[in-house]
Amino acid sequence: MIAMVFQLLGGIGLFLMGMVLLTDGLKAYAGEALREALVRFTGTPYKAFVSGALVTLMVQSSSATTVTLIGFVSAGLLAFPQAMGVVLGASLGTTGTGWVVSVLGLKVSLGFYALPLVGLGALLRLLATGRARALGLALAGFGLIFVGIETLQAGMQSLAGAFDLAALPSAGLRAHLAAVGIGAVMTVIMQSSSAAVATALTALHTNAVNFEQAAALAIGAAMGTTVTGALAAIGGTVHAKRTALTHVLFNLATGAIALLLLPALLWALALAQRYAGLEPGAVSLAAFHTAFIGLGVAIFLPFIRRFAGWIAWLLPEKGPRLTGHLDDTLLQAPAVALEATRRTLVDTALELVELLDALLSHAAGPADEQRRAEVQAALERTQRFFAQIPSTDADAPLSERRFAQLHGIDHLMRLQGRLGPSAETRQGLAQPALAPGVGQCREVLALARSRLAGLAPAGWEARLEQEALAIAERRRGERLAILRQTADGDRGPFEAMAALDAIRWLERVAYHAWRACHYLAERDAGGAEPPTVLDD
Repeated sequence: MIAMVFQLLGGIGLFLMGMVLLTDGLKAYAGEALREALVRFTGTPYKAFVSGALVTLMVQSSSATTVTLIGFVSAGLLAFPQAMGVVLGASLGTTGTGWVVSVLGLKVSLGFYALPLVGLGALLRLLATGRARALGLALAGFGLIFVGIETLQAGMQSLAGAFDLAALPSAGLRAHLAAVGIGAVMTVIMQSSSAAVATALTALHTNAVNFEQAAALAIGAAMGTTVTGALAAIGGTVHAKRTALTHVLFNLATGAIALLLLPALLWALALAQRYAGLEPGAVSLAAFHTAFIGLGVAIFLPFIRRFAGWIAWLLPEKGPRLTGHLDDTLLQAPAVALEATRRTLVDTALELVELLDALLSHAAGPADEQRRAEVQAALERTQRFFAQIPSTDADAPLSERRFAQLHGIDHLMRLQGRLGPSAETRQGLAQPALAPGVGQCREVLALARSRLAGLAPAGWEARLEQEALAIAERRRGERLAILRQTADGDRGPFEAMAALDAIRWLERVAYHAWRACHYLAERDAGGAEPPTVLDD
């Protein structure tokens, strides 16, 4: 009895450790390429579904995909309907593990032959450098999976000899619910639906349970895997909570549908075994797992946008408007956290540009005070979040992004300081002689707005630089003209000082708007600060 328990626990532990190592190794080996692929190929919910399925097949963990996805949604890298497509794809992709176990792990005794793979992977992990170390981790994990399956299989054979679990009630709703509950609890304890399904496959292969019981266990495993995503969303943004809720509702609904249609699904499998050559046993259970998840996808995917709208209605936006993407859980992934910071700075910059343009058009009103306070609070929150992002000195591209964002924050702070011009500056801006300069500054702000919104035409930066430098040149020329007019008695000294303050204010607004757009543009590296120096 003790040997049987040890074998079962050891087999499950080896399988779980193999899954963890394989997942971590593949994610580290793929690096940014895997994350960029997930973001790039999710233009529509259907593309997002395919991306989610393929990524999950690669990393062999729907939980890993879902947790990563929650970070992407929190950072604003993915829109919510796209994220829902990835969730559905991840749920289907995780069924691939069942096929690997049933076709290879149980049919062929690979545990012994997988041991050299574990040794090779460990050596690579210890001795190699760079991505080869991550590859070694993945190889060791892959080998451990088969060692674990073989150990688990031996333990299940002992269990089948000691207890006749197949003799327990398997028909009827109560029996099915009990098996579903066991499958869900197994998944929660193991934190892996793949491990729970592998256990069910092994139990079926060794006749420890019958097919109907194993099918109910697989349904329970699919329902239990929602716990990991739900835990990852605790304390997260509303975007993270929406994604986690999607995962929970889809898997629970799919599991409930599979449980209600279990007799029909079993009948369809029997037909496939008889007429399509589907192999009975573990392979049929893997097919059942894929079939009922695929059925859920077929039901939900066509209505995914309506489903997204309903989820958004259940969990409406709350909290600060400009800093909704700054989720502290993103700090564990510096690249994602930096992108969340950049997007927050872009949103804040858009708000600043609109406020400055309203001020120049003399349309600023009392309501703008609240928006000004929001901008100030957003910049302070962003700076605190940015300061908590772990150092990325070893990663040159990320260091360049940090460098660019520091410049962006600096320019936005200076722009924010221009929101409250003095009474003299306001008086100067209203002078008819400065109307051309005001119009030129508004053109800079309009171009900056289009750039920040992603609508700027090609060559936007050269044009923005040209306009900003033209205002600087205008300031130098008009300053001398204003001083000469004052000396000649054509202007009063107070009027002249107001005009000088106003033209200097216009120059600095244009300059900081240009440089903020330069550093917040969607690219990895910033450029060098131009030689122009402005005293503040």
